[in-house]
Amino acid sequence: MPAVLRVALPVPLPTLFDYLPPASGGEPRPGSRVLVPFGRSQAVGVVVATDVEPSVGAGRLKRALRLLDDAPLLDAELMHTLAWAADYWLGAPGEAYANALPLALREAKPLPPLGEECWSLTTSGRSALDAGSRRGASRTLLAELAAGPLAANELDACLPGWRAAARRLLTAGLLERGERKATDAIATRAAPVLGEEQQQAVAEVAASLGHYQPFLLDGVTGSGKTEVYLALIERTLAQGRQTLLLVPEIGLAPQTVRRLRERLGVAVEVIHSNLAEGERARAWLRARSGEAKVILGTRSAVFTPLPHAGLVIVDEEHDGAYKQQEGFRYHARDLAVVRARALNVPVLLGSGTPSLESLANVEAGRYRALHLRARPGAVRPPQVQIVDMRAQRLQHGLSPTLLAAVADTVARGEQVLVFKNRRGYAPVLLCHACGWHADCPRCEHPLTLHAGRRALICHHCDHHSRVPPACPACGATELKPQGQGTERLEETLAAHFPGTPVLRIDRETTRRRDAFEHLLDTLRDEAKPAILVGTQMLAKGHDLPNLTLVAIVGVDEGLLSVDFRASERLAQQLVQVAGRAGRAAKPGRVLLQTHHPDHPLLRQLLAHGYAAAAQTLLAERRQVMLPPYAHQVLLRAEATQRAAVDTFLAAACAALPPDHGLQVAGPMPAPMPLRAGRQRGQLLLEAASRRELHATLRPWAAHLARLPDARKVRWSLDVDPIDLY
Repeated sequence: MPAVLRVALPVPLPTLFDYLPPASGGEPRPGSRVLVPFGRSQAVGVVVATDVEPSVGAGRLKRALRLLDDAPLLDAELMHTLAWAADYWLGAPGEAYANALPLALREAKPLPPLGEECWSLTTSGRSALDAGSRRGASRTLLAELAAGPLAANELDACLPGWRAAARRLLTAGLLERGERKATDAIATRAAPVLGEEQQQAVAEVAASLGHYQPFLLDGVTGSGKTEVYLALIERTLAQGRQTLLLVPEIGLAPQTVRRLRERLGVAVEVIHSNLAEGERARAWLRARSGEAKVILGTRSAVFTPLPHAGLVIVDEEHDGAYKQQEGFRYHARDLAVVRARALNVPVLLGSGTPSLESLANVEAGRYRALHLRARPGAVRPPQVQIVDMRAQRLQHGLSPTLLAAVADTVARGEQVLVFKNRRGYAPVLLCHACGWHADCPRCEHPLTLHAGRRALICHHCDHHSRVPPACPACGATELKPQGQGTERLEETLAAHFPGTPVLRIDRETTRRRDAFEHLLDTLRDEAKPAILVGTQMLAKGHDLPNLTLVAIVGVDEGLLSVDFRASERLAQQLVQVAGRAGRAAKPGRVLLQTHHPDHPLLRQLLAHGYAAAAQTLLAERRQVMLPPYAHQVLLRAEATQRAAVDTFLAAACAALPPDHGLQVAGPMPAPMPLRAGRQRGQLLLEAASRRELHATLRPWAAHLARLPDARKVRWSLDVDPIDLY
């Protein structure tokens, strides 16, 4: 019988595909890419196994067209980890393997060179600079390159947004693009003296370098967790090993890259979705070759090859951004722990507000806890005060107490952060005469008014519509915005403090690449009064030394949610946002506006801190058997017709074995039953044992694809869901 290849293809099907080896061009091995015929087109797949028993007669198999790699791109550890991940998260295996490859490597093209992208002036470019024939960004870029060639990542750091000018100058023949070997000759800054708790944390993790051990670094905001990371990366580099450092959001990457390069003196490879695909592929390949010693990335960077692995770090491990919500629904934090075990290296999970899952793992003895309880030096924790909004005369959601505190702060030449986790001008546009309000026709959910764009926008499906001149129901012209978003708060504060810059930082104002970092740099560099209005983008990881007042509005939305995770998220958010105040020599102050000043969660946070609140929440979860003391899988389904959703979910529920022993909730409509014009429903399965849950679900998940009604809906399985919506 001829040899047969088993190949993973990037399609949402719960199966692998068999092919005959290509007629020529080398011997495929697991981890190699092959180009194969698939339907009426071609696809790039990853060889999972060779010399397998075919699932159908060998005579019916198609032959792979060609082998794309001389050596496997994915090593044995990564192949094993991906197979485990596809099995655990009940994902399509082809999607799991595709996630491990940057987009540029999922195409049938030669591998890009490993050299660093480098830009330099041509003779014509130097003449143009001397003649002063270019203006604006083009001249700035020419001047930056006058001293000699610079790598793309160096230009990213010193000249954000330079690529548009580079393309123009390249076309004009004034610049040339080349490749060079990444250099380690980077000036470094001396490391600060670590505090006693920091030294102890470094010593404990360093003692585990060379074998697997999970650690949870529980450090209050501003306690110096990043310095612990840097000290450990230095020790890992001294052993000639690689470090993978994950951060939850792209916005945290530039400042982290800068700190790493300044301290470590080595090139830092960056891997996230905002990079040009060629740049991302080169960074991935340099990590695979072992040339890259420090790799920084967001969620998808967890798949980076690490042939000389020494340490894995997950910063802000509690952050929900580590959970992939579409396609292959893995959790990067949990996968980082699995990879560390496979690579036999320590993994350090850091957070000022650890997730309840990680705290439960410490409680069970699976993780070792490290604590940073104090800010370094004489920096004091911020003073926190609850502002009772009851019976106060509010001005667009801002109390007199809050406005007075803002006035005092800017009068001292200091900066203020007003935090509201809702962008736009107002969440509801209401007719004062008849009560009509603007709803999304595709979601039956209120449209958010964006005054600057003169539009009503759905934050769930991105539906846009114009602001009507009159009420569509009664014709009245008194349409009133209800509630506050960041845009309205910005307008209100600018009117109250006309002499003070008011900067809004949310998704609307940071659409342009590097806009977020540029806004923050203006605040770091200029010690002058300013007022920031921002969403959760500002909740973590940013040091603004002149920021001394944080005012949090909209606390009550988290207190009244029906989501069982809402209290945990609110506590984390409040502590993280509060931690932005007083991170340097000046003392900080935090105001929490609420109509529920006696709420037990708020009182406990103020009196005893996050650790005590987390223990209370853990006790509640244990009592009612909710995660992390139970394990969940959510089956979601959506279709244009409600009947199709209900029929599929009923069939899925009936397909469970009679003796399954699981807790089943549903079938039921999703908490948001209509989204983007599609009807949504779900089935929630729970068990006290993860092993028992998966033993039941593996055959059930395979059966779901064969249900007759499965083709009439879009459906997905979410293992360990963090969002039940």
